[in-house]
Amino acid sequence: MIGQETIVAATDLSAPSRHACDRAARLAGDADATLALVHTLGGTALEDLRRWIGEDTQTQNAVRSDATERLHAIAADLRQRHGVHVTEHLTIGHPVQEVTRFADQADADLLVTGTRGAGFFRGVVVGSTAERLSKRSGRPVLLVRQSVHEPYRRVLVPVDFSPWSADAVKLAQRTAPEATLVLMHAVELPLESRMRTVGVADSVIAHYRDAARGESRQQLQQLATQTGLDRQQVHFSTPDGADPWMLIAQDEQEFDCDLVVIGRQGRHMLDELLLGSTTRMVISESTVDVLVSTRRRQ
Repeated sequence: MIGQETIVAATDLSAPSRHACDRAARLAGDADATLALVHTLGGTALEDLRRWIGEDTQTQNAVRSDATERLHAIAADLRQRHGVHVTEHLTIGHPVQEVTRFADQADADLLVTGTRGAGFFRGVVVGSTAERLSKRSGRPVLLVRQSVHEPYRRVLVPVDFSPWSADAVKLAQRTAPEATLVLMHAVELPLESRMRTVGVADSVIAHYRDAARGESRQQLQQLATQTGLDRQQVHFSTPDGADPWMLIAQDEQEFDCDLVVIGRQGRHMLDELLLGSTTRMVISESTVDVLVSTRRRQ
């Protein structure tokens, strides 16, 4: 068991994954938390090595030693640049299973990972280790895309008013306490196209849209009050007219956000087990860091 205030950063030792380590170290410094740096040697890779070269203990030990030294170098650099307490952990096995198991054993408050890299972080985000960690972990998972220059300044929090919504707002507050929050609800108007088909007047349709957006804005204001947001640090957005993930992507650009905090769960029971389609598309298409909130940990 590591400390109660713990941030776990998973790294494949590649240059792109350094961004995730840097962000994790900055967050650990701000929260006076321990940073646990984890690298997993894939069990199948070691099995392949044994099959191809036999039980060459010297070679296997050399592979482990190299990973240990590289992990230590990253940890030493983070300690020097960020002044945080860093522990180093080398695990062997399936990366997703090992990282989530370690995060549970550490009672981590946050799991941080990159979205692209070498080894088990290579490839597109959807279907990658990063996405699978977001799906399997019972802890908030921060997927880092950007190099770190400053604390998060403006955070987009899309909500659907399901039970996880308040938890996502609170997580955003804890992660970026000085940032401006943009609370956003993608307004869906399922009857608009049918109303147009049957010849309903434009004025009636406009009233329908305005009423839906007005109700959503009122709910956003209530959510802000419920979660104790400072009205000077919050904006509200109620766009419509496209799929929710597209509206989220538009607001990310419109408000110049550098972080999106979105819940893994939604209105339906199935969403408790799977990443919802909107969350998956946000993870895939967002150009900024994405923090996936999990109700279990809030």
